[in-house]
Amino acid sequence: MSFQRDFHYRIPMRVGGQRPGAHRSSTTGSGQEFIAHQTLFDRPDPRRLDLRASIRDPEGRWLVRVNRQRAGIPVYLVADVSASMAFGSSDTKLARLAQFALSLGDSVFRTGDALGMLGYDGRERTDLMLAPMHSRGAGVMMSEALGRARADQASTDGVLEACARIAGKQALVFLASDFHAPLAQTSAALDLLSHAYVVPMVIWDEAEPRAPDGEGLLALRDIETGRRRGLWLRPQIRRRWEDAFAQRREALDKMFSARGTRPFYMTGRFDADALSRYFFEAV
Repeated sequence: MSFQRDFHYRIPMRVGGQRPGAHRSSTTGSGQEFIAHQTLFDRPDPRRLDLRASIRDPEGRWLVRVNRQRAGIPVYLVADVSASMAFGSSDTKLARLAQFALSLGDSVFRTGDALGMLGYDGRERTDLMLAPMHSRGAGVMMSEALGRARADQASTDGVLEACARIAGKQALVFLASDFHAPLAQTSAALDLLSHAYVVPMVIWDEAEPRAPDGEGLLALRDIETGRRRGLWLRPQIRRRWEDAFAQRREALDKMFSARGTRPFYMTGRFDADALSRYFFEAV
């Protein structure tokens, strides 16, 4: 099976970094985006001297061009490794997140940005923390760390602690989870990331949105608590199951839309082309 490793991303806002990169910035420098003219006295850079503008200047001043440069931005993967991420009909959701980390590493390195990672379950997972780095192997390191991670904690309370580390920073943040946690908790995490451009990665298994086929007694086990229970599967229960997922998706869309972003639904294997389209539609 073919798998396109990388995707293309763009930020629909200006970044303020000083390191040259691929994104539009508010920093003046050696870019190609013209802002204005300044006098050579105010901005002593003869390399940017604009002879035509200087000749036309009614005061006879020497004028230089002031341009904006393109800049880099740090990229973070904030990964949910709670117990629900261990579910999967073929691959687990955590394994698919590890697959996405490989693609993310290739894409960020090609673009020239720095890549880091934070993880959480019931607390912040410092064993998964990776400081932003410019390295071709960052994605591999992240993918291997996620592959080794224990996903046995029912809580996701650590998301606030993890997001607090980058609160107030301008960054591109991939917030990756199945988002089965209370909406109030996710909303509080988004508030901490208000200065960042957040891409919510909603990772669902293909089996989650629809009830199993057939009718009769179904044995269920809560993957987070380990409790078992029986459920008599009938048409009414199947409709309620599917309606509950549709309502959850609608609630997530509404919450993210209120903060000016859109979720990227990853149901099944990661599709790099789909994520590229997501960014092109946002710009």
